[in-house]
Formats: sequence, structure tokens, C-alpha cells
Amino acid sequence: MEHLIIQERQDYTIVRLNRGKANALNFTMVEELRSTIKALENKESVKGVILTGQPHFFSAGLDLVELIQYDEAQISAFFTAFGALYNELLLFKKPLIAAITGHSPAGGCVLAVTCDNRYMAEGEKYVIGLNEVAVNIQISQNLTEVYSFWMGHGRAHRYILEGKLLNGKEALEAGLVDELLPLEEVLPRAEKQMKRYVMADQEILINTKQKLRKPLWDKLDTNPENALKEAAQLWWKPEIRQKMVAYVESFTNKKK
Repeated sequence: MEHLIIQERQDYTIVRLNRGKANALNFTMVEELRSTIKALENKESVKGVILTGQPHFFSAGLDLVELIQYDEAQISAFFTAFGALYNELLLFKKPLIAAITGHSPAGGCVLAVTCDNRYMAEGEKYVIGLNEVAVNIQISQNLTEVYSFWMGHGRAHRYILEGKLLNGKEALEAGLVDELLPLEEVLPRAEKQMKRYVMADQEILINTKQKLRKPLWDKLDTNPENALKEAAQLWWKPEIRQKMVAYVESFTNKKK
């Protein structure tokens, strides 16, 4: 794997995002995550998965610096793959926990909200949330459903339209994360919860997760080509493209 570190435990697996400092998501990383999740779901010895990142960044979201260079076919393939990854994580039948080791905006939040538990590093500087509207990326219906599933429709409605990023305390109060911990305790807390899950009868646990998620699953469009089709199309709208290029240029200049 080029952008993932896989750590096998006795009954579960830790998948660590490992692409530079910020773990920004590109096509290769998305495809690696898809193949890894599929393999772990089919591996009988793996009873659960923990998804985590690097210190200070779970994932900064989509790698706009790279994506802005994609042609039409490439951007369509990317959004189709990213929509498929989201569905596959959301439909993952085994326990799935996010150990959020820092910033998790936009695409990082997309990965986190598919999980059964989310433990986040404390600190005012870390943020999480769906700020797609603020950065001119079309959000999918599937994603609005899961946000509402965790925090309620009214709050999700307001936060998505605002493109609001939440600090840890706000995320905890909203129900977006389960617990705030010092950075070094985030992964151990996730492992503690996973060990509880693997002690349960696995057939009962899987059946129960299916029942709990059925109202959400019933609302999903499981065709990955549909989920982010609008996002791929609107990516090329001239005024959006202009804003996106300006945003990427300003971001790139800050790094110089």
C-alpha cells in the first residue's frame, strides 16, 4: 500500500491513513481504501476495523491541489470511486471505529461519519465537519442523510448550509463525536472499545448493527455513479472552477 499502513491485531485491524502531513485524499488513496475495506470485510479472522490518521490530521479532505489538475474523465472516476467508498464504509457489516487524530474537515469527516464510534483528539485547533458548500463542492444526498442520522435533521440542515466546521467541544455537543481525549489517548480509546466489540457474539453484533442502520441504509442511493454525479458535473461550472483555482492558488502560496 502506498498511502495506508495496516496494523494487524489479534481480532481486529487498524488502518492508518498515511499520505503526507495532512492525509489529503486523491484517487489512488481512495482506491487503496476501497480494496482494503473489501478485503477486511471478507476476512473471517478480522472482527472489526479502526480507521485512524497521523498526529494532528485524520484527513484534511480532498486533495484539491491534485484534483484541480484532473481532466473530465479523471474527475468523474474520482467522484464515482469516492461515492462508492462512502457507501462501502457505511454498509460495512463489522464494527468500524474512527480514531480522529486531529483535523477532519470535508472528506475527512465523510470517512469519520460512516463509523460506529468516533473518538477525537481534544484541542480548539482541531475541526471536523462538512464544509463542502463553503468550498464550492456539491454534497450528496447520501451524505446529508448520515449527518442527520448522527445529529438530527434540523441541526444537520443548518450546519451543512453554513459549511460549518466544528471544534471538538461543538462536535461532542452535537453528537458528531463520542468522546474527546488527549491526542495520544485517541487510538488506545478506540482499541478499548473495539476489544469490547470483539468479545460479543459476532452474529448477534452484526445482526444488531444491521437493524440499527436499516433506516439509514434504506435511504441510500447505492449506485456510486449517481451519488456524486452532480459534484462531478458542477466541478466544471466556469464560476465554480474560477473560485476553486483561486482557492488552490491561495492555499499553495501560503505553503511557500
